[in-house]
Amino acid sequence: MFRSILAAAAAAALAACATAPSYDAIIRGGTVYDGMGAPGVIADVAIKGDRIAAVGDLGEATAETVIDAQGRAVAPGFVNVLSWANETLIEDGRGQSDLLQGVTLEVFGEGWSMGPLTDAMRAERLKQQGDIRFDIPWTSLGDYLDHLEARGVSPNIASFVGATTVRIHELGYEDRAPKADELARMQDLVREAMREGALGVGASLIYAPAFYAKTDELIALTQAAAEFGGGYIAHMRSEGDRYLEAIDETIAIARAANTRAQIYHLKPAGRANWGKSAEGLARLDAARRAGVDITANIYTYTAGATGLYATMPPWVQEGGHDAWVARLKDPKIRKRVIAEMRAPAKGWENVLQLAGGAENVLLIGFRNDTLKPLTGKTLAEVAKARGASPEDAIIDLVIEDDSRVDTAFFLISEDNIRRNIRWPHLMFGSDEGAYAPEGVFLKSNAHPRAYGTFARLLGKYVREEKIIPLEEAIRRLTSLSADSLRIKERGRLVPGYYADIVVFDPATIGDKATYDAPHQLAAGVETVFVNGVLTVSGGAHTGAKAGRVVRGPGWTGAE
Repeated sequence: MFRSILAAAAAAALAACATAPSYDAIIRGGTVYDGMGAPGVIADVAIKGDRIAAVGDLGEATAETVIDAQGRAVAPGFVNVLSWANETLIEDGRGQSDLLQGVTLEVFGEGWSMGPLTDAMRAERLKQQGDIRFDIPWTSLGDYLDHLEARGVSPNIASFVGATTVRIHELGYEDRAPKADELARMQDLVREAMREGALGVGASLIYAPAFYAKTDELIALTQAAAEFGGGYIAHMRSEGDRYLEAIDETIAIARAANTRAQIYHLKPAGRANWGKSAEGLARLDAARRAGVDITANIYTYTAGATGLYATMPPWVQEGGHDAWVARLKDPKIRKRVIAEMRAPAKGWENVLQLAGGAENVLLIGFRNDTLKPLTGKTLAEVAKARGASPEDAIIDLVIEDDSRVDTAFFLISEDNIRRNIRWPHLMFGSDEGAYAPEGVFLKSNAHPRAYGTFARLLGKYVREEKIIPLEEAIRRLTSLSADSLRIKERGRLVPGYYADIVVFDPATIGDKATYDAPHQLAAGVETVFVNGVLTVSGGAHTGAKAGRVVRGPGWTGAE
């Protein structure tokens, strides 16, 4: 009898083993966050091919790769809703500064996009390249995305079509409204980009030539995107003295185009405007109650970053880069520009004034090797060393570097960052490239947000300050971002969705990058899968480049 019982038990065990499911990978015993805001639960996650196959207690299931995630958080891969990795990924497709924070999708298109391009636009871009140099064999935005995927990238990629790029395509850098036929062609360019997979129209309205576009032009372009389910996303016309009016314009564009809108790096900039934060959120809430799908994103730092051109009036920049630099060399024009830089800005955004002075302006990137020793110095330090005023130093640096000169401006309130994080419709974007602490990237300083935006959220604001709970932060980084962008089958840990997954230690995740030493990878992310492929293991990149183009709602091609 005893022998028969043993035999039966052995047979049952063999049968169980024979029928136990087998997967490509299993992440076992972690605290699983579904991405939809539910508290974490202890569970296993199975991957088959490029998809999530199962979530739960997988018992005797087997897999080629097994990740022990006990004591770790398991979440959908994070979405960087404002990425400037469109060129850095050409140089290095690994995208490590983002990937080592758990980012599995980079979204481009803040005003400028990598297509559509004319021959003249392509030639100009080639001429203006700095440390990162590459050929431009594409013309359309879709061709660029395909080109990047074919080269091999670790994160997934997606893009808005830039309203600035479309305007330059038809009007160049002229300060005027488009004629009816020109606007029609601009709308057709948007429609073409939507069919190629763009997510909608992206704008960046404080910069020339986008500054020249009126509201009706932006509505027309957004209406063309909305025909395909696309949205509108914008660096607003003002983040300073007309912050609230700029919010109203963004809402009006979404309402007129009958589509959704998102505000890039939501912030009232400059101490005099910090008190507008609560009222701005109140206006967004009122618009949402009235039926407008309006959201926003931020980076988790008190300094913004752009070029020194944001300290000069837009009129001097008409005609493009070469015309701008040529004008600055004219003594009469230079005198006028300096006078306007020093006077209270009227009708344009003077980021030098919003920063409160040259001591709050940090120079982080030059093209000219002879100027690179100035990297990491403040504008005040450089102006003093040169015996020049800050305004004269700005103009001289632009002329000498023949570039916009990458610069960080300290102009954001820490209290407003916390207030924005509490707003349930807020997402996160680095507003930076995706780098590695090596090679050509070390020739300039990145803003530390390139290495720390997402890790800083989870470390400083979630674990340390408890501004929002971890499950809510993960929702913002995943399902909320994917849903807002109308991206399908990503952003959730549920069977059938793409296996973009991050495993991290909630107790140690955090940013290490600083303004003085920005090229430092974040801590705490141990494992990342992209489309089911193990891309980070043991906190180190595996070399895998399984990233894909993620297409928007108007995509007409075949996967």
